[in-house]
Amino acid sequence: MSERKRNSAAITEGPSRAPARAMLKAVGFTDEDLCRPIIGIANTWTEIGPCNFHLRELAAAVKRGVREAGGTPMEFNTVSISDGITMGAEGMRTSLVSREVIADSIELVARGNHFDGLVVMVGCDKTIPGAVMAVARLNLPSVVLYGGSIAPGSFRGKNVTIQDVFEAVGAHSRGKLADSELKEIEDKACPGAGACGGQFTANTMAMVCEFLGIAAMGSGGVPATHPSKMKQGQATGRLVMELVGAQRLPKQILTRPAFENAVASVAATGGSTNAVLHLLAIAHTAGVPFVIDDFEGISSRVPLIADLKPGGRFVATDLFEAGGTPLIAQRLLAVGLLHSDALTVTGKSIGEEAKAAVETPDQEVVRPANNPLKPSGGFVILKGNLSPEGCVLKVAGHDFQHHSGPARIFDSEEQAFAAVQEGRIKAGDVVVIRYEGPRGGPGMREMLAVTAALVGAGLGDSVALLTDGRFSGATHGFMAGHVAPEAMSGGPIAAVREGDLIVFDLKKRELRVEVSDSELKQRLASWKPPQPRYGTGVMAKYANQVSSASRGAVTI
Repeated sequence: MSERKRNSAAITEGPSRAPARAMLKAVGFTDEDLCRPIIGIANTWTEIGPCNFHLRELAAAVKRGVREAGGTPMEFNTVSISDGITMGAEGMRTSLVSREVIADSIELVARGNHFDGLVVMVGCDKTIPGAVMAVARLNLPSVVLYGGSIAPGSFRGKNVTIQDVFEAVGAHSRGKLADSELKEIEDKACPGAGACGGQFTANTMAMVCEFLGIAAMGSGGVPATHPSKMKQGQATGRLVMELVGAQRLPKQILTRPAFENAVASVAATGGSTNAVLHLLAIAHTAGVPFVIDDFEGISSRVPLIADLKPGGRFVATDLFEAGGTPLIAQRLLAVGLLHSDALTVTGKSIGEEAKAAVETPDQEVVRPANNPLKPSGGFVILKGNLSPEGCVLKVAGHDFQHHSGPARIFDSEEQAFAAVQEGRIKAGDVVVIRYEGPRGGPGMREMLAVTAALVGAGLGDSVALLTDGRFSGATHGFMAGHVAPEAMSGGPIAAVREGDLIVFDLKKRELRVEVSDSELKQRLASWKPPQPRYGTGVMAKYANQVSSASRGAVTI
């Protein structure tokens, strides 16, 4: 048995495997193909939405690279849910659930077919953490390849993204935007293939993969329709064969220093708060001790240096042109905020990759670390009597330190969205959306429809929001998500009443309701959970198994 076929020999070698070989030959594989290492190509392609639409073509390039390097690729598919399409609808509940299904399905196909190595091709949000969770479980030589960002659209001389469409909906509801203007921005915001263009969840998690070392540095930053994308795919196919030969494994790469590097990248770029949830889940899967409090310590010492949407001026394609992910790593390395010895899939350390970064002269996207946009990172972790296990608040794009106001209580996203659209939310209010957590949703829906509507209505700087659900990476403003324990599990958020005074105190890192401990306890003693939304099927199974958001909302 060849060292490079240490797994696949179980289904391709010896007289007893004749039936397996016969079936593989039926779909075109030859004896020569089956003598080579078998590489699984896990593709999250779908024709539903732009994020993953181009991955079929990219997969062909990856397979060419595998064959060139002496391997036999076998492509298979898994699911993908588009957050941008399902946002604000019942279908959004399936998004986070899909992360577990993606991880499970990749694991099952890889184990069942005894692959020697794996390339996982990802695009929309949950495909990325699902992929990394799968490779951590399998611990096969593996590479993650991100399909890349969409190009920005153009609306009246300005670059626009899907974020602008959601905010336009809020402006339209207040009569600030005509029907024709809303239609024009809808038509122009998404010009082709690729994932949402700002430092939203997909681009944040693609960068996370590079800083974890499980994706090649700079690979994810290549935009979806860039001429060099196919070459990147081919290089990834060759790289996985190198990993198989060297037996360079994910658990050698996914270490505690790698996770700290990943968090630093999120903080430095004002990335999505979803990265907290997903990194907790990946760490749990990889067996790396990492807790929610670790994020606060890292974010507090890492400066915000990338001027990216949703809080900033630029999009992912601008970052690529400026020098890309390697430039972010180089900036952090220069001030001692990168664990430079951490291993990457290329066999080089992340420090070596960072030193090779090439900065475009006069670029404005990435600031020097000694001249940052803010001295600390893009998010904070708040605790207090409303979130004993913690919650996440993005601070990139605003300078708020304190907010207090009366609670406006909504037991679903739809109720809150209707209140915004109807003008029932006023300046100073604190919108509380509950029963949208991992169990309560189930699936912890993102609240971009509500938060963007608040911004579009002109309330983004005067209204705060908290929820046991999640936010899109495109969300900005004074918004706290992942409040834990969630309402469905009897967390304190379930006991808040209309008009209670809610206080956000960033200096103290505290989220609290101005109600005594004894009163909160009394309210919770008489509380009863609502009926679950689903009684059968995958949603019910997920609700029964899922952990708290403070532990990554994992099901194992």
